[in-house]
Amino acid sequence: MQGKRVIVGLSGGVDSSVAAYLLLQQGYEVIGLFMKNWHDDSVTLSDECPWLEDSNDAMLVADTLGIPFQTVDLSEQYKTRIVDYMFAEYQRGRTPNPDVLCNREIKFDVFLDIALSLGADFVATGHYCQKGEIKTLTHTTHQLIAGADANKDQSYFLCQLNQAQLAKTLFPIGGLQKSEVRKIAAAQGLITAEKRDSQGLCFIGKVSLPDFLQQKLAVNKGDIVLVPNSHPMFSEPLENTPKGLAKKFAYISTDGKIVGRHNGAHFFTVGQRKGLAVGGTAEPLFVLATDVKTNTIYVGEGKNHPGLYRSALWIAQDDVHWIRPDLATDQPMEVQARIRYRQPLVKATLHPSSDGAFLVFNAPQSAIAAGQFAAWYIDNECIGSGVIG
Repeated sequence: MQGKRVIVGLSGGVDSSVAAYLLLQQGYEVIGLFMKNWHDDSVTLSDECPWLEDSNDAMLVADTLGIPFQTVDLSEQYKTRIVDYMFAEYQRGRTPNPDVLCNREIKFDVFLDIALSLGADFVATGHYCQKGEIKTLTHTTHQLIAGADANKDQSYFLCQLNQAQLAKTLFPIGGLQKSEVRKIAAAQGLITAEKRDSQGLCFIGKVSLPDFLQQKLAVNKGDIVLVPNSHPMFSEPLENTPKGLAKKFAYISTDGKIVGRHNGAHFFTVGQRKGLAVGGTAEPLFVLATDVKTNTIYVGEGKNHPGLYRSALWIAQDDVHWIRPDLATDQPMEVQARIRYRQPLVKATLHPSSDGAFLVFNAPQSAIAAGQFAAWYIDNECIGSGVIG
């Protein structure tokens, strides 16, 4: 690709390092760019992937590869688009996914704009996913395809990308296994070859989420209510329609027993097990629901508690997103779907309507949390997604 310029988001990890190397081998003009998105180390567990170490590693990789390198500070945009959004969602009792948002708002928007202003033809990242193209005489449709390494596939994290973003994006390692990526890095003497994968919030690192949230969300003591597995509401037949199957159980505090206290319903999410500090039960307790208006957490005993499971979810029209707008339909569509990263794809039917869409699963799913993203696929191609209502 002589003459084509690619700016690689060098994160200081092995994946983006090898992505840069592979692009060089393919003949691209490659520039490395490190995004600094966070300045506040007070809630970061500094021995877990600190940004300064990542920046230094990215610079050393660029030096080894002989490519230009620079750092760009996107902390203002990150705070506005990601952190403030997270606080607002948790305040509402919802569970946002910062990694999906970071890709949509930062890597493939702000970062992409900067790259294009620097004369780039493409941006590239170290994501484990692949890009396909469907070409006609007049148009090219871009496809977001799962990574070849099923254990590392990151297409879910990119489920909010659009055609314009995909048109300018390359995923050089998407067809490789993680083990192959590490071997390439070692063979090229890259300092990141054996580096552990980063954890935690996108570009911040591993954080103590309660400490992070308590920067803005106040501690507010409330009741933890245990809902028995045999509660009558779980034996009520659900109406066999998308709306009926998406029914949320109407928890009422008088229906259960108060078994403890918590520091704020907005600090908890559906399916959460840790942090409840309630003992004396035969099986672990899981959060079934939170009510930020009454500041109540409802819990159930055991991972098979019926209150954890729902057969459908709702996505409001403004939150429905099609990566493949040419496939958008007003008719029911059989798809495969997931509601969290690394969850195996499960069979479902998408039921569009004028004000949104229901996603109905063939088998009930555990811990469907409002604010998270549901992504739907045909075969191994992610074609759309939406924020769970």
